[in-house]
Amino acid sequence: MSGTAIGIKQQNNEARTARIDMKFEVSLIPVSDVDRAKEFYTKMGWRLDADDAMGNDFRIVQFTPPGSGCSVTFGKGVTVAKPGSLRGALIVSDIEAAHKELVARGIKASEVFHGSPFSRISGPDPERQSYSSYVSFEDPDGNMWIVQEVTRRLPGRIDPAMTTFQSANDLASAMRRAAAAHGKHEKHNGRQDANWPDWYATYMAAEQAGTELPK
Repeated sequence: MSGTAIGIKQQNNEARTARIDMKFEVSLIPVSDVDRAKEFYTKMGWRLDADDAMGNDFRIVQFTPPGSGCSVTFGKGVTVAKPGSLRGALIVSDIEAAHKELVARGIKASEVFHGSPFSRISGPDPERQSYSSYVSFEDPDGNMWIVQEVTRRLPGRIDPAMTTFQSANDLASAMRRAAAAHGKHEKHNGRQDANWPDWYATYMAAEQAGTELPK
């Protein structure tokens, strides 16, 4: 068989095995008291999606955090993991606003810190670099959540042609960052930029996709 024929056969095989999207949508939380956990995540302001029981041995409760494409599930008979063993991550665009909301909801959250979840330095990252500022809290079973500020994604995490914002707050935060960057852009050029809407849009899409930011 010629090299050309092998190449065509390989391309046909790849076409038949095209990538299938596999969306991560549910994470299991091990809890010891279902009603207590339900009360806690309700207090968090997460949306209750379901609370279904089948007999006395199975119950499933599902919540979705605001703006999230992934939900959490806990209950009775859903996991054999030890209560308190979860280590989960939540992403926000403004760590200080997130901390303020957690405290207002009566959640015993840590202070805002930077460095890493394992080597904590008080306060947000001085340069507010993406992926560098955190808050942590635990649910009643000791399941730990790390809240991380992400304003600019690492390359490849987001399709630049599919830029989306999950909430009005995220969009507003992105616009504020674009406005600050645009101010530096105008100062550098020494003149006002009348085409700021296009500049904002380019900046916000690039920031989210992790591609090169406009200067």
